[in-house]
Amino acid sequence: MARIDETRPFLPVGIAVLTVSDTRTPETDRSGDTLVARIEDAGHRLVARAIVPDDIAAIRAQVEAWTHDTAVDVVITTGGTGFTGRDVTPEALEPIFEKRMDGFSAVFHRISYEKIGTSTIQSRATGGVLNATFIFVLPGSPGACKDAWDGILKAQLDYRHMPCNFVEIMPRLDEHLKRSAG
Repeated sequence: MARIDETRPFLPVGIAVLTVSDTRTPETDRSGDTLVARIEDAGHRLVARAIVPDDIAAIRAQVEAWTHDTAVDVVITTGGTGFTGRDVTPEALEPIFEKRMDGFSAVFHRISYEKIGTSTIQSRATGGVLNATFIFVLPGSPGACKDAWDGILKAQLDYRHMPCNFVEIMPRLDEHLKRSAG
């Protein structure tokens, strides 16, 4: 059963937040603000925050740069997961994932379905790993960001969460790179 093990210490992780939008500015980025508030309230470190347009090259460049920054353990994107022509965040990031996280999408949609019903199918939320960094691709609405953080990420990014969590496996995310180098 899921629980918090109070005998374990809380270990803050470094998180970068990327808003993907042709129209949002730092003043109008409510989804980014929602994520930042939750990250900081949980005790994690906001390492970086940016807004890029709905452009595959721009999205990919920013995320790849952050995955090479040792201060960034997790990248969370918001926006660009729909079906319109400019929604390209999954196309930008899924091809560069070293490992896909199909369970993230499945659980996100289960949580979302409880709140917005079948409208959840209009999102292509996804997750994966690149350069030993977790990447989560969220829809651009504040509600979707709340659902993903409150229902999945808050627990999985807490080292005390049992029976398992992402934090405890972070040191081993790049094992395949070490094996192939040796």
